[in-house]
Amino acid sequence: MNNEHPINIPEPRMERYNPHAIEKKWQSAWEQSGLYKFDEDAPGEKFYALTMFPYPSGNLHIGHWYANVAPDARARWLRMRGYNVLFPMGFDAFGLPAENAAIKNKTNPATWTYANIERMTGQFQAMGTMIDWSRQFATCDPEYYRWNQWFFIEFYKRGLAYKKGGLVNWCPKDQTVLANEQVVNGHCERCGTAVEKRNLSQWYMKITDYADELLDFSDTDMPEKVRLMQTNWIGKSVGAEVTFDTPAGPETVFTTRPDTLMGATFMVLAPEHAKVADLTTDEQRAEVEAYVAAAGRKTDVERQQEGEKTGVFTGSYATHPITGHQLPIWVADYVLVTYGTGSIMAVPAHDDRDFAFARKFGLDVVEVIRAEGAEPMAEDAAEPYTGEGVIVNSGEFDGLPGGKASIAGIVEKLEVRGIAKAKTTYRLRDWLFARQRYWGTPIPFVHCPEHGAQPVPEDQLPVRLPENVEFTPTGQSPLKLDTEWLKTTCPVCGGPAERDTDTMDTFVDSSWYMYRYLSPDYHEGPFDPAKDPMMPVDLYTGGIEHAILHLLYSRFWVKVMRDMGLTKHSEPFAHLRNQGMILGEDGEKMSKSRGNVVDPDDLVREYGADTVRTYLMFIAPWELGGPWDPQGINGPAKWLSRVWTLFTDDKVTGPAETVSEADLRFAVHSTLKKVTGDFERLSFNTIVASLMELTNTLVKAKRAPVFGTPAWDEALDIFNRLLAPVVPHIAEEIWAARGQDGSVHTAAWPAVDEAAATRDTVTMGVQVSGKVRGQVTISKAATQDEAMAAAKDNADVARFIEGKQIVKEIYVPGRIINIVVK
Repeated sequence: MNNEHPINIPEPRMERYNPHAIEKKWQSAWEQSGLYKFDEDAPGEKFYALTMFPYPSGNLHIGHWYANVAPDARARWLRMRGYNVLFPMGFDAFGLPAENAAIKNKTNPATWTYANIERMTGQFQAMGTMIDWSRQFATCDPEYYRWNQWFFIEFYKRGLAYKKGGLVNWCPKDQTVLANEQVVNGHCERCGTAVEKRNLSQWYMKITDYADELLDFSDTDMPEKVRLMQTNWIGKSVGAEVTFDTPAGPETVFTTRPDTLMGATFMVLAPEHAKVADLTTDEQRAEVEAYVAAAGRKTDVERQQEGEKTGVFTGSYATHPITGHQLPIWVADYVLVTYGTGSIMAVPAHDDRDFAFARKFGLDVVEVIRAEGAEPMAEDAAEPYTGEGVIVNSGEFDGLPGGKASIAGIVEKLEVRGIAKAKTTYRLRDWLFARQRYWGTPIPFVHCPEHGAQPVPEDQLPVRLPENVEFTPTGQSPLKLDTEWLKTTCPVCGGPAERDTDTMDTFVDSSWYMYRYLSPDYHEGPFDPAKDPMMPVDLYTGGIEHAILHLLYSRFWVKVMRDMGLTKHSEPFAHLRNQGMILGEDGEKMSKSRGNVVDPDDLVREYGADTVRTYLMFIAPWELGGPWDPQGINGPAKWLSRVWTLFTDDKVTGPAETVSEADLRFAVHSTLKKVTGDFERLSFNTIVASLMELTNTLVKAKRAPVFGTPAWDEALDIFNRLLAPVVPHIAEEIWAARGQDGSVHTAAWPAVDEAAATRDTVTMGVQVSGKVRGQVTISKAATQDEAMAAAKDNADVARFIEGKQIVKEIYVPGRIINIVVK
């Protein structure tokens, strides 16, 4: 590999390992030499490695380190393997925290944000990462959010961005719409006021147009848990719509089990359903209205949680379309107006939620599905039967298999009678895209009294956020109060108009940012289309908490970009991997209120960045995470001191060892082979464990005759390169001290000598009458006689066969040596 960066800095050799003396030196040298700047014309297959960018809160916490150092090590390893690696970083800079800080500190969010970005960039550099900082941007840069606005207008032209009335979470004090994630236990996360449901006109993105395509994961390799979470969130349901007559007119319900129609004993409407008021009798009105108001203070998530069901009877009845029976109509908040038609036919004998509701309110339970060969459902049954079973008590359908086997045929017969029709529905709803906030991308529309909502002309983008704004104690968006910014002209008639004062949901910022890294200074579009071959991201890493927001929105966004002809790809990332979480020493999530936060800056000051990197890769399997052990970091610190001494101390002390050249080369090349495979698998903790084990072998070899031979020199060279991705600073210092040219980080990853990595011997346990009593090392080609002779010569084995009769000897090469005695 080309190793052309002249960054060696010869200095007197240090006696003891001092990370503080070398880390800043090498970070500065790497920056000055441009070592990590991605060169598109450099040789090697391109590889795009990306870690989710952080919010600029002001400090990198230990979670940021955990999320970044292991992917950084793998990106370094890939570069040494000959790949031309792009490894960028930026900041997801819009959002509520900056606005809260502006109100609290009486400062502009931009001032607070950019100051935090400067500090956090320095902290990233202290990690010793190979990030290419020349491609850095923040999503609050006008040149970035200009393209958010451009996308919005293009989506609007394609019918994907639209405005309509809909139920939203509303904070009456802050006078703003809240996303579901901004509602905590039914209250505004900012001011604590009880949240209401309101029907407001809002901007939406039509993500539902891509629901079926989003269920196809064939072009992206994602963890099964992420695929399942997205699949459930999209919630595709195949079934039928069934129409019931009610006093307020026909009401259509959606069901995935039309085979259970004869078991419907009541109907339930969502509290927000349009027919609730008309169906509520005068006697029930006060109770229903109180219930509807209470339900409006809950989020959809809270309403779907397990717990005791609540509801209230409207006083009205629906007519069963087949039997003509009168079914009581209830209102209950476990039914959502955003799913299906906002109403359900309740079949309590075969649905858990309907069963619990029926038992609580004394409603009928009628069995229409029975497990094959089972007894009829008892009147006091404690739970419903939710299997497919066999249809019973359903007239002409009796005896048919329940579930998928008969649904299509049943629906076809019901369709002929005008009772039902086949239908597919989705849990996924269109993306509520607007926020009544200041610190976000302004919606690029103006509102004209004559021509209505009109997009801002492209040559007037970006619509910039005004800087001198005033935040009111009520939390209202300053955009509504800034008349100079608000007043504008209509692009159609030139008459007076007003700008849209909403800003975009900040998830738009992270939906396409991976493309911007390809050409961050490009001005003719969101990215240079000539760079599209770099996509999709080869490996994307980050937390699983983003599975159904950022990751789903990004997949949607890229599919639209594809349909616009901007990219040839259907997915933003080829491979996604999630890291676990580092917990506090108490095993709980780290938080200031718990007092269990670990500050990585303090650790770097005490131990150095390489030690912190090592411990975070070693502490647990990367995909699982685990609790922080304050004593655990001492082990990696001592290991790096041993590594330093191994390379820098020529003195040989201690008892002599018998490590042969073959032993040394086996240890080195077998470790190399394992570490290479572990990097492929992202098994970072086992990489560190292997390097520590190899260190022990090298320390012994230093006291053996192999010391100073070509095998010893080869071992040091390979070990130096193996260290480089994990502990980049000490590896670079050792590389320079050994007089090597260029940087260890552009040196080639060593090639495994398969012959050296394979032993001609095998160590096997020896059993006596089935119990392991000792072990022997024998040739892989040993005969049974040779294997048995070695086993009987073993002192531990000999004492268990002495004086006993050997009745059988069993030898399976490489697997079993068993001597049966009596």
